[in-house]
Amino acid sequence: MICPFCQHPDSRVLETRETSEQETRRRRECMKCTKRFTTYERVEQKPIFVIKRDGSRESFDRHKLVRGIMRSCEKRPVSLEQIEKIVDEIEYKIRNGEEGEVKSTKIGTLIMNRLKKIDKISYIRFASVYRDFTDIASFQEEIQKLTKAALEKELQNK
Repeated sequence: MICPFCQHPDSRVLETRETSEQETRRRRECMKCTKRFTTYERVEQKPIFVIKRDGSRESFDRHKLVRGIMRSCEKRPVSLEQIEKIVDEIEYKIRNGEEGEVKSTKIGTLIMNRLKKIDKISYIRFASVYRDFTDIASFQEEIQKLTKAALEKELQNK
């Protein structure tokens, strides 16, 4: 593995950890500059295409999901680990489906369902972009649904 700091071609593995079923994390140390860095190995899998709202197709991009979720969770008590877990679950579900294609609306719904359980504000932020709230009324309607669900849950717990 090439060192990202000095470009030396040799490094040694200090620690190996399985982070998920499909990913291995390796902590490495450069043999020349002795700086440490982390690499991730993923199993190469069949390509998946996302069908956009306009009908166009693009390759599934895990990093695009992470960035989108991170934007909605900005300045919220949601850890990077939680975001990675959401993306891992969604990618696992998509890859285990029979089709090699998935609609972007399905991905958005999966993200919203998971965000709703973790942080309501992040959920609203994501939903406002995903559902393309065009006016205050649609935004208020979504907040009212959340409030009603929270009240019902609270009554059930009593």
